[in-house]
Amino acid sequence: MALSVLPHKDELGIKDGQSFVDGEWVEGTSGESWTHVHPATNEECGQFGVASAADVDRAVTAARRAFDEGDWPRWKAKDRIKLLRRVSELLADHADELSRTQTFDNGLPISFGSIYQVSADFAADAFDHHAGWVDKIAGETLPTYTGSDFQILTLKEPVGVVAAVIPWNAPVMLFAQKVAPALAAGCTVVLKPSEYATFSVIRMAQILEEAGVPKGVFNLVLGPGSTTGEALITHPGVDKITFTGSRLVGKRIMEAAADRIARVSLELGGKSPNIIFEDVDVASAAATAMGMVSFGLSGQGCVCHTRALVQESIYDDLVNGAVAMAAATTFGDPFDPAVTSGPLINQRQLDKVVGYIEKGSAEGGRLVCGGDRPGGDLAAGNFVNPTLFADVDNSMTIAQEEIFGPVLAAIPFRDEEDAVRLANQTNYGLGASVHTNDIRRAIRVAKAVRAGSFGVNGYTVMPNAPFGGFKESGLGREGGRQSIEGFLETKTVTIALTDSPI
Repeated sequence: MALSVLPHKDELGIKDGQSFVDGEWVEGTSGESWTHVHPATNEECGQFGVASAADVDRAVTAARRAFDEGDWPRWKAKDRIKLLRRVSELLADHADELSRTQTFDNGLPISFGSIYQVSADFAADAFDHHAGWVDKIAGETLPTYTGSDFQILTLKEPVGVVAAVIPWNAPVMLFAQKVAPALAAGCTVVLKPSEYATFSVIRMAQILEEAGVPKGVFNLVLGPGSTTGEALITHPGVDKITFTGSRLVGKRIMEAAADRIARVSLELGGKSPNIIFEDVDVASAAATAMGMVSFGLSGQGCVCHTRALVQESIYDDLVNGAVAMAAATTFGDPFDPAVTSGPLINQRQLDKVVGYIEKGSAEGGRLVCGGDRPGGDLAAGNFVNPTLFADVDNSMTIAQEEIFGPVLAAIPFRDEEDAVRLANQTNYGLGASVHTNDIRRAIRVAKAVRAGSFGVNGYTVMPNAPFGGFKESGLGREGGRQSIEGFLETKTVTIALTDSPI
């Protein structure tokens, strides 16, 4: 029997999708629709109406009106806290449904849907965490340089209308990472999800509606980036753009924002190193290194550690351990709990990854395992077997460019200094890790590597911790206090204390 995801669509009750504008679910006025093709089978399994530029304008106008004329930015702190916590409770109540809908969107194996960082539990906690900041958004009082004629203070105010654009690989998590702090700060939002992962976002928008988010405060526009997304990021009514996705699109967003000096935060991917020293359990380190690119979304994560920098004395053993981990991969129906690894999101990404594998061999990398695609019933999907290249030079394309697929490059290093040099020898700086039992060395390396987040003998992302990148990995942070600050403006107020201030 051929692999099919259509029965799961019926179980989830997924219907054709609509945009959510000014408190109403609406069809796109363009009359166009987008067909959702599931990456595990390439079956056509859903549709949604595409929002035109006019639809985007209506959504931004609604958000503008809700911010400029509505009560939302001026809500009592206790009321906004109560609403955001209601959203959190509903997300937790529907966690299993959202996990399954996300699998329907992007093929993330259901076995990984409960992994905290991509789950509705993370999203629920993100809303709860940011609700806790609402009554702690505060400015400061400052002394004057010239005496006591003035009192100086600062106010923190919401930046305004936020355009949020999220990718397909972790829609549930990233919805919360952007929407929760924006709403907590008092902003209004127009969100565009990836056209390749829309239905879980629609369900989350329904939850916001059920929680009682006021009309126009949150809006959802559906469609491809080239049309719907372009209309959103160039709209003059948008005060801030927050985006997660490719470096190329991030650069376009900076260009669009520059025309009107809109605020921008960007998370643009990485080429993260995993530095493995000789004093660790090699089998465990090998499983971690290969598992990050072969399990779950098969390396389609911005912070996947796709460069394994391995000390020479354990290099061969680690490569052998990584091969064993790759062999443990299982593909199939992503709703099957026994399946460990998902497909690539579409044919274009499949072709891109295959091209990188070919280039890796052509440039002299030693292909140890993978590099091919599974056959049989799986041949209809966008699957690529976990691929390991050994003896990679850090200047090779597969060591420098973000592949976004199940490809690990193993690179030997001599000593600590050599490892740090190789780790920093990239235009990216999103994440990194070190595996060692020497805590002093771990701290030295953590301080020396140029990355926005760093793991010691493990790596994670949490809603209360800032996440973002150095260099071309982006601007700004999501999570924690820094996330809230990204949606605020600072206003300085000077108060004259005498009748004749100078």
